[in-house]
Amino acid sequence: MGTRVTTTTRFKAFCTECRSKVELGAEALRLAVGRTRERTFYSFTCPECGAAVRKPAGERIVDALTGAGVSTMRLHLEPGGPAAMP
Repeated sequence: MGTRVTTTTRFKAFCTECRSKVELGAEALRLAVGRTRERTFYSFTCPECGAAVRKPAGERIVDALTGAGVSTMRLHLEPGGPAAMP
């Protein structure tokens, strides 16, 4: 019988308010994917100071976050999808 080790992916980020380097699990991050790169970002609440932090997310970051199971929201509708509310 062997011992089973579970590894949870952790991400390092800097808080823009208190400048702390923090380590966060996937459950602490949120990813918003916009129609353009400029409108795609990830966000988290700094565990040190409580500030809401929002940072741009390029393709590599999007891939890493989605691969780790970070909660993702699409900010645009796909063609043929449900109509937007006025």
